[in-house]
Amino acid sequence: MTALEGRSALVTGAASGIGLATAKILAARGARVMLSDINAEAVASAAEAIREMGGEAAAVKCDIGDERQIRDSVARTVEAFGRLDILHNNAALVRPDISAADTDILEVPIEVWDAVMNVTLRGTMLGCKFGIEAMLGNGGGSIINTSSMYGVSPPLLMPSYCVSKAGINMLTRHVATTFGRKGIRCNAVAPGLVRTPAADAIIPRPFAEVHENASALAHQSTPEDIAHVVAFLASDDSRSMTGEILHVDGGTTSHLATYAQARGLGG
Repeated sequence: MTALEGRSALVTGAASGIGLATAKILAARGARVMLSDINAEAVASAAEAIREMGGEAAAVKCDIGDERQIRDSVARTVEAFGRLDILHNNAALVRPDISAADTDILEVPIEVWDAVMNVTLRGTMLGCKFGIEAMLGNGGGSIINTSSMYGVSPPLLMPSYCVSKAGINMLTRHVATTFGRKGIRCNAVAPGLVRTPAADAIIPRPFAEVHENASALAHQSTPEDIAHVVAFLASDDSRSMTGEILHVDGGTTSHLATYAQARGLGG
């Protein structure tokens, strides 16, 4: 496990779930961490909790749907810590009302499609844009984007979410290709179903159980499971990896669709 002392990180969507778990693990490994989130009170409390555990952390309110706020979050990170070495673009538009309307391309309201693209895909692109500008000033860095297994293999519904995450996969590879020779690596994690407050709010329990039954592993992934992979991608342990989309989904996308039924038959 490579330590991250002397490095500075910005994590978006860091008030809860995967973002908060990542911020805690990066801080525990010695990184100075700026936590950003649209929920100002929650993200400030999260940063305070990290400081109470002995880590170095600060917080900034950021709606990744707002270009100025993303730019300012990067600037605040550089101002606070002197540089930006690690960027975890984790925030996305995940709300019960949005997910309920994100049915199929015949029914999804155009304003819902546009909102998801504007926040989840465009916001991640802008994070990369301003993060790269900052990283070029200190010789490079590591960007980790949060994708999804839904950006790799689509479920029955949620076309806006799926396409936004698939776009993040291509964005990841584009950044890796364009800026690798300038010292910037860019990878993505594609989680499966992770029990977070956001997931619990939008995914009915019976549907969650279908996902759990489709996993090749018996345990369900936690935010910390994803965060440890992000920390690996942020470290020199992954120095020869870029442009990769790591499936951290318990093996859900690793097999035939008949896997769960065949397992029940002993096949």
